[in-house]
Amino acid sequence: MSCEKMETRILAYVDGRLKENERAEMNKHLSGCPACRVRVNEFRAVTGLLDELPMIEPSGAFNARVHALVAAEPQKRSGWLAWFTPSPRIAFVASMLLLATVWLGSRPGPTPQIAEQDLPVVENADYDVISSFSPLSDLSQAPDDDSSDSDNGQQQPPQQQM
Repeated sequence: MSCEKMETRILAYVDGRLKENERAEMNKHLSGCPACRVRVNEFRAVTGLLDELPMIEPSGAFNARVHALVAAEPQKRSGWLAWFTPSPRIAFVASMLLLATVWLGSRPGPTPQIAEQDLPVVENADYDVISSFSPLSDLSQAPDDDSSDSDNGQQQPPQQQM
């Protein structure tokens, strides 16, 4: 057993809480490691000193005060309603997210830059190509809104059925 493992089990060894096989491993390690043996003896000495101290019994009023303090603590809500209780941290984070969203949304986007080599192409563009585009000539012309509204300016009242 390594000394690091020994450190984690010293108190259980001194108190006698180890299993038989672990206790045997500890005894084997202690027989070959004087540093760990000193450490175990130190813990045994401290335990012996603590055993010599008188037991302190709390007063009867102590239990009553502890129970009163526990009863005075606010009860934590449990369940799904606990998520809806206002929390300053959550409100702060939500307001910062809202502020960041508004700020990012109001920023103007980058203006597209035309590369220097594309500038002659843009300046000499032939926009007449769109007007002579044959699929556009096949589309029928939409009727004017004025022609559909002009029925001599008279509207016929709806006929009543009897």
